[in-house]
Amino acid sequence: MSRLIKMLFLRIRLCVVSFVGIVLSLGQATVSAAEKTKAYPEDRFAIWSLQPIDRQAPPALGQAERDWARNPIDHFIAAKLREKQLTHSAEADRRTLIRRVYYDLLGLPPTPDDVREFVANPDPLAYEQLVERLLASPRYGERWARHWLDVVHYGDTHGYDKDKPRPNAWPYRDYVVRAFNSDKPYSRFVQEQVAGDALFPNTRDGIEGLGFISAGPWDFIGHAEVPETKLDGRIARNIDRDDMVKNTMNTFISTTVQCARCHDHKFDAVNMTDYYRMQAVFAALDRADREYHPDPETAKKQAALKKQIAEHQTALKQIEGDIQAKGGTKLTELTKQLGKLRKQATTKPRPESGYHSQIVAKPDITKWVQVDLGEPVDIARVTLVGTHDSYNNIGDGFGFPVRYKLEASNDAKFAGETVLIADRTGVDQRNPGIAPQHFKSNGAKRRYVRLTATKLLERKDDFILAVAELQVRDASGNNLARGKTVTALDSIEAPPRWQRVNLVDGHYIVQTADPELAKRLADTEAAHADLINSIIKGEIADKRSRVQAALAKAEAAMKALPKPQRVYVGKVHTGGGAFRGTGHEGGKPRTIRVLHRGDMSQPRDEVGPGTLRLAKRDDGTFDLSGDHAESDRRVALARWLTKTDNPLAWRSIVNRIWQYHFGNGIVATPNDFGEMGARPTHPQLLDWLATEFRDNGQSIKQLHRLILTSATYRQSSATNEAHEKIDSQNRFLWRMNRRQLEAEALRDSVLVMSGKMNFQMYGPGFRDFVLEHPQHSPHYEYYKH
Repeated sequence: MSRLIKMLFLRIRLCVVSFVGIVLSLGQATVSAAEKTKAYPEDRFAIWSLQPIDRQAPPALGQAERDWARNPIDHFIAAKLREKQLTHSAEADRRTLIRRVYYDLLGLPPTPDDVREFVANPDPLAYEQLVERLLASPRYGERWARHWLDVVHYGDTHGYDKDKPRPNAWPYRDYVVRAFNSDKPYSRFVQEQVAGDALFPNTRDGIEGLGFISAGPWDFIGHAEVPETKLDGRIARNIDRDDMVKNTMNTFISTTVQCARCHDHKFDAVNMTDYYRMQAVFAALDRADREYHPDPETAKKQAALKKQIAEHQTALKQIEGDIQAKGGTKLTELTKQLGKLRKQATTKPRPESGYHSQIVAKPDITKWVQVDLGEPVDIARVTLVGTHDSYNNIGDGFGFPVRYKLEASNDAKFAGETVLIADRTGVDQRNPGIAPQHFKSNGAKRRYVRLTATKLLERKDDFILAVAELQVRDASGNNLARGKTVTALDSIEAPPRWQRVNLVDGHYIVQTADPELAKRLADTEAAHADLINSIIKGEIADKRSRVQAALAKAEAAMKALPKPQRVYVGKVHTGGGAFRGTGHEGGKPRTIRVLHRGDMSQPRDEVGPGTLRLAKRDDGTFDLSGDHAESDRRVALARWLTKTDNPLAWRSIVNRIWQYHFGNGIVATPNDFGEMGARPTHPQLLDWLATEFRDNGQSIKQLHRLILTSATYRQSSATNEAHEKIDSQNRFLWRMNRRQLEAEALRDSVLVMSGKMNFQMYGPGFRDFVLEHPQHSPHYEYYKH
């Protein structure tokens, strides 16, 4: 019986395979055997959409057509109607026209007063004035942004099974609204969405526009829960790049390229090498939040400060190199020993964080904390160790003083004779984080050691002094301060984390339970610090001090900038949080290879960045230097997409605008201008619109004006039985198409008519369900991303 069942399943399987083969062969019946052997049959480049755009002269009109036509669009429509033995329809009545243009431009109904006023207006230019008024409405940008966001499949959540929210996706949505309302030139609009950060640095639109790259669905499990080192993680990222590629090509040039992920395109001039070259453009990108400053002046300040900080860090690195060279073999050996000892020590934070002063409102309020050693002792050195706290994302160096001094005295009030151990009150000091700071005391014999802060570190809107450890060591390396009495001007006593006794308990972030290792670590740190201090004298000391002060000043200025905003974009992600990619800090892209049959486990030849070939003579590659930046790839793509001689780009956008006014595009498949897509019903009109749009400012609002003020658009939608027999689908526009109102416009109409519409623009979307404690939500992992 089981043998019979197996034979039956085998026969069914063979039938299915045969049927699929027949279907595929029928679908490719026009492709000859000779053509199948060619990588690129020449006629694939002969398709209409790849031909150069020529500016077409509007056809001549007959007398009756001249009386009807209002602009060149009508010339092309009339010529096609005449060819098909059709005639145009009469103009729609004013009540119909105002509703039509209101819904087209605003997605909202006119008020009864608007209708009455327009119908009664005797001005022959009343309609044109109405169009101008609606194009100037802020509702116009919202309406047409919705169309664009549909095209780019924008979402406020990731999609897939978990469908987690994207709390910072909305700035891209707002960017699109502003772009339409401001009538941004189309080439700029495209370039900002692909490479705005590089082409238009330090601009709000240049950053927010990159939300286009991250607009589509994102597999949370495949990215956040599966590392890229595993095959499933690499597959998820391959699919993610596929979405970036197909969204870019579908949106901007109406071309389907995703077929070539697994095989050369069966019908269009796209092979697998072309496809994976396009993947290489996005090879360094992941979807993640990016911080930015919407205010352009703040953005410029941030960029200038980043440059200053990088220059100071480079200069400091050079000085440290000079110090290392002067220290010779001895310093090199000590540095190696110190590195090894630190690796051996544990790095788990202790619950006792140290001393914390009371909070004050200004940075220049003096604070002090001191240790009583019990009796005068010989002090060889004093060590300060910064603490760690995640408050306001400060982290290491939390509360470490910006300016300070260390003193020793036999007077608890420090009113008598004192020994100055270290004076850092002249200039702002760079925050050392949790790296121990060692200071020689030159053999002073004193009972009290005091840290005085003359300039405090900012916490958020206030200032504090906080230190994890104050150690006082003798010549043998013993910590004389451990367990001794600590007093302070003031303190926050919040055990176990913050209390005075923690300052001398010997516990801090980098610590070890092995007392012998702890002593060796402390001795080596001290010897290392002593050797460096012996080298840093005279000119090199002055230079180092100046650079450190300049660096501290620049870092303080950077911290003083307003809090940045976040936007969810395609960016070079450094990893961290729930994100489990390899990270591509510095812009180094992943290696992209052609995948045999699209299989991640069967990589073939490596490819560099490039794009489609618009003609047989093109090679599709980008001319980039070997050490190019990640953004150079996207810049090359953005410029290619907006080339004046790219026929796909200009035909694509005018076809989309036409589609939303008439219900169908001149090409009925707006995302596919290939062999399997529709042919244009009015090819000359399409090219005339494309050149008119491209060569005269690339104004989408002007394109609206052309279409809306044409006699073609203003026709009645009334039917004609004789015409229905010739053109039942109204492909040649002998009347205006009837169109259904989409769900969003229907909802908004109900809200407007009921007086419930909220017209507030911009900002985060409304959330119907908000948890008081988001950490209890299954969506919480995203917020750690």
